Amino acid sequence: MYRFLTTPRWWGINIFVVLAIPFCVFMGTWQLGRFEDRVDSHQEAERRPDPGSVKAAPLDELLPVDKSTSGRHATATGRYGEQFLVPGRELDGKDGSYVLTLLRTGSGTSLPVVRGWLPHGGTAPAPPAGQVTVTGALQASEHTGSAGVHAAGALPRGQVGMISAASLVNVVQDDVYDAWVTLLDAPAGLTPVPAAAPEGSGLDLKAFQNLGYTGEWFAFAGFVLFMWFRLLRREAEQARDEALGLAPVAVVGGSDAVGVGGSAAVGVGDVDAVGASAAGTSATGAPADGAKADTAP
Repeated sequence: MYRFLTTPRWWGINIFVVLAIPFCVFMGTWQLGRFEDRVDSHQEAERRPDPGSVKAAPLDELLPVDKSTSGRHATATGRYGEQFLVPGRELDGKDGSYVLTLLRTGSGTSLPVVRGWLPHGGTAPAPPAGQVTVTGALQASEHTGSAGVHAAGALPRGQVGMISAASLVNVVQDDVYDAWVTLLDAPAGLTPVPAAAPEGSGLDLKAFQNLGYTGEWFAFAGFVLFMWFRLLRREAEQARDEALGLAPVAVVGGSDAVGVGGSAAVGVGDVDAVGASAAGTSATGAPADGAKADTAP
């Protein structure tokens, strides 16, 4: 009854199932691992002391920025140079811009410094002249997926859409640190910009997306197995019916076959007989009952 499993069609089905189920299980396990990693990072971040409570350190000691140094207070000394506005940044539900000023350090590399947030329509204060030492919360460079980043279309002169070395190196002559700081104390007319938590350290929407994808991949594996059993059962039932002679009767003489159980199919002769009867004669050519025959006078 299960000889159909050796047909080329079922060989293809079986190979697909054998490959699809492990793949779905692997992808589901991988997505679950991503979710667990985010949970572990979140728990580790909660156990870690507040970066603001740790003593400020020189900038070079905290680079490169990672989850352990993001938010740490860093100090740098230099002279302020070019200043830009970073538009489209909200603070407390209000639209405005970050005031970004480059601090040229003694090494010749410039550090992007966000001196504060400026409300829409305001005027950014000029940076102080001479050598200054700044202290701010260290942040990793932004990318196109960061909140508030303007990555589409050109901006007016004096504005940048993203705080990163990759975007600033095209508008300044100096090398730029692959990091930036937000000042703890903003100058008059500006509001301090709070430091953002490092990416991947919280249970955000992406973490729960990983959990949802986990369920989807396992559901796909179950669906593939369900469909395989369903096809197997249907083929087995069809093979059993054929073995018992219960297969549907083929069409006879262009008419639909009557079902199994002793009923005969309507044949060509029956159709002719019905046609002859309608014409007033029997199937043999004799006048049918009740029909008048033509007689000679």
